[in-house]
Amino acid sequence: MKWILKRKILVLAMLSIMFSATAQNGTYITKHKTMTTELAEQYGIPYSVILAVALVESSAGEGKTAKKLNNHFGIVGKNEQAKTGYKTRYKQYDSEQESFMDFCRTISKKGFYARLKDNADSKQWVKAISKAGYSEQPKVWEKRILSTIKANKL
Repeated sequence: MKWILKRKILVLAMLSIMFSATAQNGTYITKHKTMTTELAEQYGIPYSVILAVALVESSAGEGKTAKKLNNHFGIVGKNEQAKTGYKTRYKQYDSEQESFMDFCRTISKKGFYARLKDNADSKQWVKAISKAGYSEQPKVWEKRILSTIKANKL
């Protein structure tokens, strides 16, 4: 009997976490959709890819690097450690928008970019970004981004 009760509590806790994360993702997507759509038009990268990468890399804006450095993509670079009190290898931005723009500029310098520019196939983009060394765990990263796109209907 106790085992069944423990199992039910565990299932309810997991469902609660899932619903909370889904709501958090929805808020993040709503907040950043216009900006990512504009960047998609400017750079020819699908907004779904830009948004999904930001969503995963920043933990829907709740990650420490996103909050303290405005870095929503885990881009490595200089930061003002003295101002933030946060010792890290990640780049600091003055705004979220600057972070999103830097991501698009970074991707636009990759060898695959010319071939995929204005291609709406998110899967091709994610695979190309993954193969280009964007993540330290490319296969895991690729699955997370693609499942984020699918789960959030981006």
